[in-house]
Amino acid sequence: MQRYFFIMMVLLLTACSAQTNDAQSGNPLADSNKLVVYSGRSESLVKPLIDRFQQETGIQVQVRYGSTPEIAATLLEEGRNSPADVFYAQDPGGLGAVAAAGMLAELPAAILQKVPARFASADGQWVGISARARVVVYNTNALSEDDLPTDLWGFTEPQWRGKIGWAPTNGSFQAMVTGMRAIWGDDETRRWLAGIQANNPVVYEGNTPIVAAVGAGEVEVGFVNHYYLYRFLAEQGEGFVARNYFLPDGGPGSLLMVSGAGILKTAPNAANAQRFIEFLLSVESQQYFADQTYEYPVVAGVVLNPLLPPLAELDAQAVNITLSDLADLAGTAAMLSELGILP
Repeated sequence: MQRYFFIMMVLLLTACSAQTNDAQSGNPLADSNKLVVYSGRSESLVKPLIDRFQQETGIQVQVRYGSTPEIAATLLEEGRNSPADVFYAQDPGGLGAVAAAGMLAELPAAILQKVPARFASADGQWVGISARARVVVYNTNALSEDDLPTDLWGFTEPQWRGKIGWAPTNGSFQAMVTGMRAIWGDDETRRWLAGIQANNPVVYEGNTPIVAAVGAGEVEVGFVNHYYLYRFLAEQGEGFVARNYFLPDGGPGSLLMVSGAGILKTAPNAANAQRFIEFLLSVESQQYFADQTYEYPVVAGVVLNPLLPPLAELDAQAVNITLSDLADLAGTAAMLSELGILP
């Protein structure tokens, strides 16, 4: 009986392995009507697009939502056993960590050519989907732009004690810190982080609660991505007393980053994954990002939301950094833990 059980298990594992290999090579054994997306982007932002993809293609999409660092860690833990087809990340850091582990497939040239080279990884393993700028959101009842520092170092001054909101567990914040490390070096980055810590910043879970807190006067400033403010203005009108401040001296506080997507090497439904990324880069989907989420499109032929300053005007473009420089998420997390900013 034990010998029979052992033989059956070997046969079952062999069959599963063959099916996985067939799926990777486009064999009909792969489920042609299914797609599994691991999303580091929030459901409120991307579910309407995923629903539209399902309606237009008939492909049934299963989505696992979480923060980009959480999703990246899950993929690294699952390894070759992951059921994911697509990793859709909030920022390049998570994608870089998964790519460094050898888990992402090289994307077809037809996909990579849809965006400027600066909006894709140099090795072609992931592509940018939408662009976002780092900004400082501030309370207009308490401050004017003249009261604000011209770069991030100004917020280490004692006058900002108890007035700053930040989200150390947020993927975009960690990408900004990774940018600091690339631009300033680790020692200067530690010094900036220690300076902010000394000012007792209020910790939030993400960008949305920071913007809400600034608008409510709980804190006077916060480090966020640009597009969150516009969602509040759309819902609450011009009476919402928070606005974005694009740091005039640029630097890592003005980084231009992208959300991005890659296809897992072990994707059981690789053809559907490619179709999904092509859908996200279509003019229709890119217009959704511009109109509904207030992000910057990354393909040509899309009308920029008039609320946004043109990319050419952002100081972020003057920052000498590539998206691949934002890939060392593990090193940034280790630094934040070392300083007691992350548990």
